[in-house]
Amino acid sequence: KNNIEEYTKNVLQENNLRRYVNRISKFFSNNVQKIEDNNWSIMNTLEELLECDSKNKERKIADQLNDTFDGFGPKQSRNFLQALGLTRYEIPIDSRITNWFKKFGFPVTLNSSPLGDRGYYHFVLDGIQELCKQADTYPCILDAAIFSSYDKGEWTNENIQF
Repeated sequence: KNNIEEYTKNVLQENNLRRYVNRISKFFSNNVQKIEDNNWSIMNTLEELLECDSKNKERKIADQLNDTFDGFGPKQSRNFLQALGLTRYEIPIDSRITNWFKKFGFPVTLNSSPLGDRGYYHFVLDGIQELCKQADTYPCILDAAIFSSYDKGEWTNENIQF
């Protein structure tokens, strides 16, 4: 498309998405330009995670996405990597996770708002990763369990089959 920003805005609106349409379409357009300007080198970076089992490498790449792309913060960069199936250790920390930890008496009160700060995000995620290490499970498994605990039976064979 000649005008990616306008095209993105139209697609979002056609699909009844109304919040942040102008910002999202601007971010998307800027990010596509960055990817093209760098000759799609992001693909090489992402491919490093295909065979990797390193929480340090995952964190480095998540932080790189956060620094590179407009509209990406700590959570969004991890959402992106998780959606691509590239992470085990770095998970998006959102209100579901903070509420779940609060409900079960986690010793540190977690708030969603300071999670936009990289240092705080790392601090919280380090704690989650240590808990998972002690439980002999990956943080992505904990994330999936917490996520599904909020579904309240909404995912059935009828609505998940393609």
